[in-house]
Amino acid sequence: MRRHTHQSVLAKAVAGVALLAFSFLPMTATVVHGQDAATVIPTLTGAGTATPAGPMGVQIRFDDGGNPETLSTSIRILLLMTVLSLAPSAMVMVTGFTRIMIVLSIVRRAIGLQTAPPNQIIAGLAMFMTFFIMRPVWQEIYTNAWEPLQAGTIGDVEAWDKAAVPLRKFMLRQCGESELRLFHELANEPIPESPDQVKMGVLTPAFMISELKTAFQMGFLVWLPFLVIDLVIASSLMALGMMMLPPMMISLPIKVLFFVLADGWTLVIHGLVQSFL
Repeated sequence: MRRHTHQSVLAKAVAGVALLAFSFLPMTATVVHGQDAATVIPTLTGAGTATPAGPMGVQIRFDDGGNPETLSTSIRILLLMTVLSLAPSAMVMVTGFTRIMIVLSIVRRAIGLQTAPPNQIIAGLAMFMTFFIMRPVWQEIYTNAWEPLQAGTIGDVEAWDKAAVPLRKFMLRQCGESELRLFHELANEPIPESPDQVKMGVLTPAFMISELKTAFQMGFLVWLPFLVIDLVIASSLMALGMMMLPPMMISLPIKVLFFVLADGWTLVIHGLVQSFL
């Protein structure tokens, strides 16, 4: 009895998966009655492919949308779900989020605070700063690609190509020549004569390495004055014979006070924004 129950549940699950799969395919069904059901011949037309009628006289035809440059609604939904699932990775790969996040984390470590501000605050600040810095790029993508696509003047493929142009310009402006040369050599490809000929498959990793390099350079410059404060406090305590007192107990409030009086967050944010211009 239990075995028959398991088989019934399995059959229902398989039927549900099959129904879900067919729901993503644009199709039309035509019921053929009488003797016409036995004489249906498969045909291939511009509108789709007709299949022979089954025992119930049902003919199923899969449409391609009519326009080869326009994707069907089901494919658009599938692509949209894929883009949404890859959105966090895309933000890290092709925007300035990596640089901003690393610099803000180094600022916190340089001051000596382990959990203030928390990771959620740093990540949120980095995300909104990324939106602010990338706003001209998004605006150009919206104007040149999204609006014509919604108006129906261009197709999906052309809209994708137009959307990649401002993003490529931003990445090329931030990417170093040594990183581009490195990944062209690793890919066994000749160095292109113009920046427009750089492929996205080479540009994306080169851009990420350039962002890491720039972030650590800025982080070193931010850490340097706090390191000087630590050395001065440690040397002063040793000169006073207070070797049992941890230097961090004295230097931490001094570094926080120095950061606040210098309006450190404003200076760091200003420097990050200017580094992308």
